[in-house]
Amino acid sequence: MIRVAVLGYGTVGSGVVEIIEKNKKEVSERSSDEVGVKYILDLREFPGDPYEDKVVHDFDIIVNDPEVDIVVETLGGVDTAYKYTKEALLHSKSVCTSNKAVVAEKGPELLKIAKEHNCSYLFEASVGGGIPIIRPLNTSFTAERIEEITGILNGTTNYMLTKMDEEGVSYDDVLKEAQAKGYAERNPEADVCGYDTCRKIAILTSLYMGKTVHYQDIRTEGITNISKADFDYAKKLSCSIKLLGTSREVDGKCMALVAPFMVSNLSPLYAIRGVFNAVMVKGNMVGDTLFYGQGAGKLATASAVVADIVDCAINKGKNIGCKWEDEDVLLIDDSNKYFEYFVRVKREAEDEISKALNVKERIESDADKSEVGLILDTMSEERFFEIKEKFNDSILNYIRFAKN
Repeated sequence: MIRVAVLGYGTVGSGVVEIIEKNKKEVSERSSDEVGVKYILDLREFPGDPYEDKVVHDFDIIVNDPEVDIVVETLGGVDTAYKYTKEALLHSKSVCTSNKAVVAEKGPELLKIAKEHNCSYLFEASVGGGIPIIRPLNTSFTAERIEEITGILNGTTNYMLTKMDEEGVSYDDVLKEAQAKGYAERNPEADVCGYDTCRKIAILTSLYMGKTVHYQDIRTEGITNISKADFDYAKKLSCSIKLLGTSREVDGKCMALVAPFMVSNLSPLYAIRGVFNAVMVKGNMVGDTLFYGQGAGKLATASAVVADIVDCAINKGKNIGCKWEDEDVLLIDDSNKYFEYFVRVKREAEDEISKALNVKERIESDADKSEVGLILDTMSEERFFEIKEKFNDSILNYIRFAKN
């Protein structure tokens, strides 16, 4: 029998227990052995819960129990989750996690420990919730050289931007609505400032490049400056606005960025609505592929964790490895990043700004005659930010254009 211990009985952890117990027949058949939850670690008590008899409060009980084969880490945070994960791997217990923060920060180290102790560290659920993307990168694309990954990787912000686009809701109002529905945390910073997306694109990039991309080094811009006015211009351009995480290999180095983008209605990402996520992977042989599904949610994310549990059960006593070395990928600097930009500027400064920039197209605002929209020719990030700093008081907002 394969015995599992679940760390954290919150949204995802309880979903993992629910799937294992309710789908025990299917999970056990695919694992070629019976799979069951032996322990649930949490600080709280759960009187009346159908699995309250499995709850423990001391991690040592789990790590010192030779019967426990697989540990599921759904604690959240970094310090305690990392400590428990490392300890479990050192005791040759495979670990499956949905914790993107630990994976992004400690992934290479934990993968190395797992390999040295003939167990596995799997993290399918850390990116894209229920969308299978980690496993395809490690298996289905092994014959490919991945050239680019671009995705909508955060359901909260995509929900908010969809409401702003389709219903004209203001940023402040849609944030309150997202919080009321449980899509956004009371402190929404990780989502709306792009940090969640940043960690995810760092993980995906590290996997396809085989070396480490530090999320702290990726330029990250959130959606807090996006307004109804931006969407009014976007509609005139047959675009929508999406928060994208994107990276591509450039001569052995990496271009990575998280920011709002104007996405054309010709792009598959244009149609991704609500809390759904989508990841586009471009291989040098297969071309463009698209992975789409629920990027968050209790059972969607838990399903990805349980898929990892099944893999660990099938490969008990073995290491399921992936190529992710503890060697840094060099990121290209702003002088070598090129984008086409949309900018909203004060009408009074239009002439002066137009002299400094190569303007491809001018768009009138229907709602506010004190401003105008400009589409700029492709230029480097370095050049754009030099101009932006010079005209900072006159540039109301800027958004890059995504490739179709």
